[in-house]
Amino acid sequence: MERYVIGEKRLTIADVVDVARRGYHVEVSEAAWEKVQKSRDLVEKYVEEERVSYGITTGFGKFSDVVVSQSETADLQKNLIISHSCGVGEPLPEEVVRGIIFLRIANLSIGNSGIRRVTMEKLMELLNKRVHPVVPEKGSLGASGDLAPLSHIVLTVLGLGEAFYKGERMSSGEALAKAGIEPLPNLSSKEGLALINGTQVMTAIGALAVHDAEVLAKTADIACALTSEALNGITCAYDHKVHEVRGHSGQIDTAKNLLRVLENSRMTTKQGEMRVQDPYVLRCAPQIHGASKDAINFIRERVEIEINAVTDNPLIFPDEDQVISGGNFHGQPMALPMDFLAIALSEIGNVSERRLERLVNPALSNGLPAFLTKRGGVNSGYMIVQYSAASLVSENKVLAHPASVDSIPSSANQEDHVSMGTIAARKAREILENSKKVVAMEIMAACQGVDLREERTLGRGSEQAYNVVREHIARLEDDRVMYYDINKVEGLISSEEILNRVQGEIGELKI
Repeated sequence: MERYVIGEKRLTIADVVDVARRGYHVEVSEAAWEKVQKSRDLVEKYVEEERVSYGITTGFGKFSDVVVSQSETADLQKNLIISHSCGVGEPLPEEVVRGIIFLRIANLSIGNSGIRRVTMEKLMELLNKRVHPVVPEKGSLGASGDLAPLSHIVLTVLGLGEAFYKGERMSSGEALAKAGIEPLPNLSSKEGLALINGTQVMTAIGALAVHDAEVLAKTADIACALTSEALNGITCAYDHKVHEVRGHSGQIDTAKNLLRVLENSRMTTKQGEMRVQDPYVLRCAPQIHGASKDAINFIRERVEIEINAVTDNPLIFPDEDQVISGGNFHGQPMALPMDFLAIALSEIGNVSERRLERLVNPALSNGLPAFLTKRGGVNSGYMIVQYSAASLVSENKVLAHPASVDSIPSSANQEDHVSMGTIAARKAREILENSKKVVAMEIMAACQGVDLREERTLGRGSEQAYNVVREHIARLEDDRVMYYDINKVEGLISSEEILNRVQGEIGELKI
């Protein structure tokens, strides 16, 4: 079994994908355990000395001025989890829940949270024995962190709430029993906040979305190349000199990607051979795709900072004998990038749908039959595929409205500005899925357009993409139920099969 040891190196998005999606076994290094214990020792010292310290010997939020006795500590921590488990809506996907737990363990292992080792080990057991708490997707304001959804994870640690085990939803107590995990009998001082006060929900969603956005951005380059061949596009606009004089790396890399995918193609043209210029969706693809890639790269940097951050409150600094109440749980550093990701992904979908429109529209397709069918009238061909794509990109425009510009006060106005970062991350993920479907539709239509040309000598990379598609769906001769085909091609994007086949031929594409 592949494993990941927390504390041995800085986390990356690839590590999150490995644990969340590929099921890596998680361990914590001995050096990290030492930091955890050192932090815990200071918490216990504060409790023993009855120092007034937020979240350790006081209540929470508006109740931060209420001092709590040692005898009430266990009730305080348990009540925090129970009262805060107010999530609603459909459960987050299993991979997202795994990502959340992984990032929470990583956050705690840095040694500024004051949690006990036994409590962290219970979180690790959930991951490694594949017990996945039911975490409703809605209910987080993104400050004080992801309180509600994270509370649902802790419920399962305590044997409360619900969980999935081997794909079946059941009570947490039953899931823990089947997995051979003993529920944690109680939480100790400060542990409630250490477990739920942080940004791991928005960050886990965001980390997986960034990975998938990179895959989609590269696949969109492949889709554009196939469309260019189906439309006998002009490759001169991708000349490196054009892009180097502007200087944006995403644009430069996209132009290189397109030329590499199209290498040896006999279906593309030069300026002046058939026409002087292509429309923007082909000619400006490097500029459009490249801007989204630059955004994705910026967002990746922000997310990789956050997955290595300590985001709960208060923070424990054992070397200085200090406990400081701050605001690292505030999700603003993730909220803005997630809104930016939503916009960047919307544009990938937008330009893809416009290329699809050129493929199906006989006034724009440079000689292809209307809606890519030879028997138009009797057959509708790809007519309604474009309708569906248009619906998705229009929905994306609504979803791309930034969540981060909103705020609403909570906890009797003690928490008077919140980030809505988790809403931003969820929207970005939804836009990602919509745009992925649109790119799948473009790829399908481009392959159909290629089949309708007399000359069908594709580029080194685009031929690989075409072959993958044709291994799973046949050329459209007469109308058939199309959603099966759309779902299959979308699956080929999600599984990275199209991208991997192309990169296996021409080397890694740039993002």
